[in-house]
Amino acid sequence: MPLHPQARDYVARYPSDLGVDPGTLDLGAIQRMRAEDALAAERGPITHLPFVRDESAEGVPVRIYRADRGEDALPTVVYFHGGGFVFGSVKRNDALGRDLAIRTGAVVISVDYRLAPEHAFPAAADDAWAVVRDVFARPAFYQSNGRVAVIGDSAGGNLAAVAARQARDAGLGLAHQCLIYPVMDAAPDTPSYREFAKGFGLDATEMAWFFEQYAPGADPADPGLSPLRLSSCAGLAPATIVTAGCDVLRDEGERYGGRLAEAGVPVEVRRFEGAVHSFFGLPGLFDQAIEAREYVAARLREDLGP
Repeated sequence: MPLHPQARDYVARYPSDLGVDPGTLDLGAIQRMRAEDALAAERGPITHLPFVRDESAEGVPVRIYRADRGEDALPTVVYFHGGGFVFGSVKRNDALGRDLAIRTGAVVISVDYRLAPEHAFPAAADDAWAVVRDVFARPAFYQSNGRVAVIGDSAGGNLAAVAARQARDAGLGLAHQCLIYPVMDAAPDTPSYREFAKGFGLDATEMAWFFEQYAPGADPADPGLSPLRLSSCAGLAPATIVTAGCDVLRDEGERYGGRLAEAGVPVEVRRFEGAVHSFFGLPGLFDQAIEAREYVAARLREDLGP
């Protein structure tokens, strides 16, 4: 599959996401990398919104965005950032949180879940579920009308899928789950893992390292870690799955879409041909990021309602 010209330029500059041998990274190096963001200018503008507030949901830090000045209850979107369970934050993804609020017209809640290796599996998943549960328990606090969706990219897509399963099992009516090139399986055994193992941004060695940091000793078949291993997808929330054509994670995301469809769950899977992992979060580098965001927002608006 040919790379999109913008993706080709990107991987020429960043052939791997970390840019270093992950085996050389100790905790101090990880923490220093968290404090840096060479791509900050490419994440989009920090658009002024009339309502941005930092809060806590069951002890988990969150940032709440709203694109209007009204006080009416709105649909709610809970967003989980990417970063391999090791990197990323609400601050780093501030531009995306604001953009989602504008495009969806919803209250957007961006979640600062705990990171590995300091906090191993299932800490991030526990935080994600705690926030979703709290939004359902305290809708007035979030100015939510009870229509709740989850969205996440990469590792955040994993957390969104896990939270969607937990919502189903708890009898909470999640309106939609949107998974952007999600991490769906701890086993790197798909054709896309072999085809794009090295030189396309996120590589297979880095993914293995991320899992070592997040889930050392965990059962890779645990659906809380590998949602693709879930025994039944019946009754899960309607879904949108976005994949990148030149991404090690492409096939597992698309396989999950197939499993949802087989279980009777309404789902759309859209592959962005020639794209590489992380494109969604970098509108300053990828025109496809804007196309994907508008597509995702339209899907969310459809299931969340006005």
